[in-house]
Amino acid sequence: MEPMSQRRPLGPRSVWGFTTLTILVVGLAVAQPAAATVEVDPAIELALGRLYNFAFDDAHALLDAYIADAPDDPLGRAFRGATFLFYELDRLRILESEFFKDDENFAEQKKLKPDPEIRRRMMLALERTAALAEARLALDPNDVEALFALSLREGMLTDYFGLVEKRKLKSFSSARAANRYSDRLLALEPELYDAYLSGGVNEYLLGSLPFFIRWFARIDGIEGSKELAFERLHLVAERGRYLGPFARILMSIMSLREKRPDQARELLAGLSRDYPENPLIRKELRKVSERLAAGERTTAR
Repeated sequence: MEPMSQRRPLGPRSVWGFTTLTILVVGLAVAQPAAATVEVDPAIELALGRLYNFAFDDAHALLDAYIADAPDDPLGRAFRGATFLFYELDRLRILESEFFKDDENFAEQKKLKPDPEIRRRMMLALERTAALAEARLALDPNDVEALFALSLREGMLTDYFGLVEKRKLKSFSSARAANRYSDRLLALEPELYDAYLSGGVNEYLLGSLPFFIRWFARIDGIEGSKELAFERLHLVAERGRYLGPFARILMSIMSLREKRPDQARELLAGLSRDYPENPLIRKELRKVSERLAAGERTTAR
């Protein structure tokens, strides 16, 4: 692998770029330009393949090797943080559909017990992400890779604070920061489709809040439209190079919340084919299929 000093900046003209692993708690009718020719680093691609299969040890091993080879790349540390975050979300069963069945159930969830060592290691990775990215931005304020890494970092903090620690104000602050970085990225590289994830999640988040709360909880450029949320996430799912599978996971959860089980089943079936080792996806697909089958039997009577 060529050293970072010789690698071109990321994006359609080079290499790219997950936020928000989201505030699940809870685009933009974008004209779709021609697909970007993004060079995906094979080591990162392999690591994310293992991550989406929930093979966390494998993902860490691949990322450790990547970081050793490219120690100044903030994306290696960002995806290391994402691997810790996904592990904790899976361990605490946060990504299961029942967790997000409805807002009332979510609000009544019993207090979770985060793993302090996982938190320490994740935060260390994200602190290093920020330090490396900001050093690069000091040299080039338009460094796409650095901006994307910071967007990822804020998205992960959004999810951890909001879903694990239930610190809603802290989570919302990070959501705003992630959105700002994503807006800067898209102004520089409109074909960096992964950057639409943050806006899609924030659209759904605000769209799920009561109007009187939404009036105060504003994010620049976000309308609070669930329709735009699905459009943005669909764009990531179809054209994102790193976050496409995660966008599909989010869309499946959102589809269930919006009483669209057929759409959820279709998304989960595709994910199950692509990531057959992921036990959560298989479990969710089975639950949705059983629910639909029960509904069909009831209708046939």
